[in-house]
Amino acid sequence: MTEAVVHARGLRRTFGARVALDALDLDVHAGRIHGLVGPDGAGKTTTLRLVADLLTPDAGEVRVDGRAPSDPAVREIVGLMPQRYSLYGDLSVRENLTFFRRLFGLGRREAEPRIQRLLDLTRLGPFQDRRADDLSGGMYKKLALACALLHQPRVLLLDEPTNGVDPVSRRELWTLLGEFAAQGVAVLVTTPYMDEAERCHGVSLLHEGKLVAEGAPAALVRALDHPVVRIDGMPPRAVVEALQGAAEVRALTPGGDRVRAVLAPGGLDALTRRLAPLGASVTPVRADFEDVFLARVREAEAA
Repeated sequence: MTEAVVHARGLRRTFGARVALDALDLDVHAGRIHGLVGPDGAGKTTTLRLVADLLTPDAGEVRVDGRAPSDPAVREIVGLMPQRYSLYGDLSVRENLTFFRRLFGLGRREAEPRIQRLLDLTRLGPFQDRRADDLSGGMYKKLALACALLHQPRVLLLDEPTNGVDPVSRRELWTLLGEFAAQGVAVLVTTPYMDEAERCHGVSLLHEGKLVAEGAPAALVRALDHPVVRIDGMPPRAVVEALQGAAEVRALTPGGDRVRAVLAPGGLDALTRRLAPLGASVTPVRADFEDVFLARVREAEAA
């Protein structure tokens, strides 16, 4: 694999007494989507801001295309879509794109084909005269993405780009990200959603500022050594109460009339013995990416 476009080693950042990020290593390659995955407070946004030169690390270093993020040459190749993207609500879709075209120093002749292509890709063409404040959440995010891509960046940084949008718009946004990655753009995206993490080529799972696992999502699932089971025959609430504090259980996820459980390595027999007298059945099932995340987070919490 070619050298990483985004390369970070030993990143640490604190806010007062709180450690937001602790010794993070990160590589993002051209043509790849890399996800920073974790709940609120995991360190995802802090990492993105360090790469974007919106924060400086307390320790460690970041290089984008071999340069420090503060280098003016880096700013020309990076597109940023923060979580709270501030478009100009009184301006139309096209007027916002025109504003950012001027902000990036692009001439009209150079930018117009790009604007038209982005309008087509995001399906915003029929709405180009609509004010930004009048767009739906999904359309607003697409416009923000188009503005971030107008100067054709080689690196695209997105902070929870689908937060607050409908399922159809989420899918469309991820389709767009796949298209841009296929064109050679290095994409670094933060997300709390496990289904979005599975769409990435590689992920870094973060918990309380620390890296708990990294790699391709499918490979992480294959490498999981924690049994995953489905528990039937008891009300979910009763299952949760019966397994409260059980050493062999790492995570419980009630759903409908059953419970999904991630167990400690070798914990299947102990769980079966515990639940058999209660009339519950325990069935091994295939692990998914959410199981990986839950297992690794519980391990980190217990360490």
